[in-house]
Amino acid sequence: MEHVIDGQGLILGRISSHAAKMLLNGDNVTIVNAEEIVISGHLKEIAAKYKRKIELKDKANPEHSPYISRRPDLFVKRVVRGMLPYRQPKGKSAYKRLRVFVGVPEGTRPNSVETIKKGEEVYENIVTIKELAAKLGYKGE
Repeated sequence: MEHVIDGQGLILGRISSHAAKMLLNGDNVTIVNAEEIVISGHLKEIAAKYKRKIELKDKANPEHSPYISRRPDLFVKRVVRGMLPYRQPKGKSAYKRLRVFVGVPEGTRPNSVETIKKGEEVYENIVTIKELAAKLGYKGE
């Protein structure tokens, strides 16, 4: 079954956990408007947390260090990957069924999942992935 989720105003952790569950059930999941997904909290604290992660380097060989993308679609995809057993065969096949887009590509009609709550209704301080990516140094659109 194909699920298209509009990420506008949805909380990153909730949308990711729902997407991971659908992927593990064998469904295809497409997340659109990845740049409009929100994280609850203050921008300074969240940006500092991810800057520390980005700056982690392996002393012996810096090329073996983890890579955290600043692009909104790849950032969201990485969060969903963290909720999958991606080193096992079922997790790898589930991860291949995930597609994330910035904006809405032509030919897709997004329908939001009813069980995922909007960010504005739950939290006072929210940060969009677009703002966070800009703070981390993303120079995209």
